[in-house]
Amino acid sequence: MPEASPRGTYLVIAETLRNEMEQGEGIDALPSEADLMRSHGVSRNTIRRALKALEADGVVESAPGIGWRVARSGDRRSLAERMTDVITEESLSVGDTYPSEAKLCERFGASRTAVRRVLAQMEGNGLLATVHGKGRTVRALPTPTARP
Repeated sequence: MPEASPRGTYLVIAETLRNEMEQGEGIDALPSEADLMRSHGVSRNTIRRALKALEADGVVESAPGIGWRVARSGDRRSLAERMTDVITEESLSVGDTYPSEAKLCERFGASRTAVRRVLAQMEGNGLLATVHGKGRTVRALPTPTARP
């Protein structure tokens, strides 16, 4: 049996899949969950966690009746980066209302679970604050980062 990964097996598999997609030109659909389970020697739950991590980053998307496929968007930034950039793109200031989960899901073509995960991350980083019954507001402006 291979040695357990200190990073989390699903994260290692997600990174492997990400690298395979980046190297493979013209790859549109991913293998089935059953095929991924066999090739990586892990459970369905581990494969699903890996795929959900990739979905949260905007790399793959679930296509009902088809399976998982490479996200069609030309924007290769992660969902977290794109959602953080909403503050700048919409010229939001501290105290302004941040778009709703439903609007973010529609705008980015992401699942509600993926959007909620990023929103929680943004709240944890101090960018957003939640006022129950009123939605989310901008708590701080993102610091500009250099992107390659």
